[in-house]
Amino acid sequence: MLSDIELAQQAKLLPINKLAEEIGLEESEYEPYGRYKAKISLETLEKRKNKPDGKLIYVTAITPTPAGEGKTCTAVGLTQALGKLGKKVAVALREPSLGPTFGVKGGAAGGGCSQVLPMDEINLHFTGDIHAVTAAHNLLAAMVDNHIYQGNTLGIDPKQVLWQRVMDISDRQLRSIIVGLGRKSNGVLRESGFDITVASEIMAILCLAENIEDLKDRLGSILVAYTYDGAPVYARDIKAVGAMTVLLKEAIKPNLVQTMEGQPAFIHGGPFANIAHGNNSIISTRLALKIADFVVTEGGFASDLGAEKFFDIVAPKFNLKPDVVVLVVSVRALKSHGGVNFKDLDATNAEAVSRGLSNLDKHLFNLKEVYHLPVVVAINKFPTDHEQEIEVVLNYCQEQGVPVELSEVVAKGGEGGADLARGVLKTIDQGVNNFSPLYGKKHTLKEKITLLATKIYGADGVSYTKEAEKALEKITDLGFDHFPVCMAKTQMSLSDNPALKGAPKGWILTVRDLRISAGAGFIVVLAGNILTMPGLPKSPAAERVDLLPDGKITGLF
Repeated sequence: MLSDIELAQQAKLLPINKLAEEIGLEESEYEPYGRYKAKISLETLEKRKNKPDGKLIYVTAITPTPAGEGKTCTAVGLTQALGKLGKKVAVALREPSLGPTFGVKGGAAGGGCSQVLPMDEINLHFTGDIHAVTAAHNLLAAMVDNHIYQGNTLGIDPKQVLWQRVMDISDRQLRSIIVGLGRKSNGVLRESGFDITVASEIMAILCLAENIEDLKDRLGSILVAYTYDGAPVYARDIKAVGAMTVLLKEAIKPNLVQTMEGQPAFIHGGPFANIAHGNNSIISTRLALKIADFVVTEGGFASDLGAEKFFDIVAPKFNLKPDVVVLVVSVRALKSHGGVNFKDLDATNAEAVSRGLSNLDKHLFNLKEVYHLPVVVAINKFPTDHEQEIEVVLNYCQEQGVPVELSEVVAKGGEGGADLARGVLKTIDQGVNNFSPLYGKKHTLKEKITLLATKIYGADGVSYTKEAEKALEKITDLGFDHFPVCMAKTQMSLSDNPALKGAPKGWILTVRDLRISAGAGFIVVLAGNILTMPGLPKSPAAERVDLLPDGKITGLF
């Protein structure tokens, strides 16, 4: 089989004006970015606000492993399959970050015959949204340091500047740095650091803002520092909001591209789910729901991360309710959770699949019994899967009374997802949906964290470092303890320890710190050793990327 990028380069794309016309956009409602990309005006959504919403299909997965699960390709393939069944459908996804593109993961636009296109542009600079977030974030950082240097009338304590800088490349060297070295004119000497852009609060704000005015309000509420007296300093105090908004004026507009089979794809915003809230922009989701009868979307990583944050942060805020959840699983991933080494995954091992079912069981329990959502399990088929291994998963799902379908969208595109699409439509038609978030406004911040730890992750309880306890006290004093929780933890385990596979028991979640994202409207809780600036692996994907003399890109996934 050809590589993802080779398949993408051979695909025939609809010109963006043709695609826009097919989904009912007027010429004044979009701006082409080249031949196959476009920005959609915010007025497009406003004009359609009274139209009924389509059905929302949320795609998530079991806990990721190096063996692969195939969540994004399943989301894209399901969209293509619904299109083949004659449904008016769209997919709404996040934008890939250059961090994983050149790091561990490689490209993130789907896979095989189920991709969004143009794949290379989507994975690289796209329409510049992430760069705009980087610029707006670093402008604020520069203005904070400049305020201190130019007399510091607000009385900012340099040792309590919270706002670091960002870049969209994984670079462990920049996690902790000293700024202001050298002569006095170089600024005030202090400790600082870098986060990856997709962990920036501005990225979260971009994805949660409903319009320009809401964007401005949220940007102004960013907590950047404390004074010598311990008083909070916000971005509005630095007078940075107007300029930041200008830098984001194009980035707030959703991006329109297409699947391999010509369905519309709205790709906008890119917060990671292990260190941020992990879902695409509310503007693009709402727009897709007004344009299509069925909208497929996904959250980052597994259901304990991206999906949980959609259910507990996004959905309650914007009055959204998924009509069905598709839980993606692979036999290879289950064998990995069952204790099989990566090099041995190709060998038949039905017993390991059975052992790995504990992870699937926990995710299913959370979705069905905690959030009370209808679920369809999608088995993403790999060429190395053996029938007896697949049978283990099918039998388990049938015993649990959960609809399950084999998906071959990577190899066959929409055709390979037809059974899955029919299963999803059948589940929606049944209409059994009692969705409710995990917690509400009545819960304290500690109660929310405890509920997440014990109900969703399976922990026996929660412990707090002295630093975390101090942060909790500060959050309460400032009146932000009513915010929802955005848990920053490893994606490789239900626990806060990436080495614990399956469904770990007998462990305690360790909260080492909490951060206020006042503009985004949530509290980031850092658990375990999670980092907001990833590092590159020993053999980064960047080593395999190249540009040929004819202009073709190679090695990009």
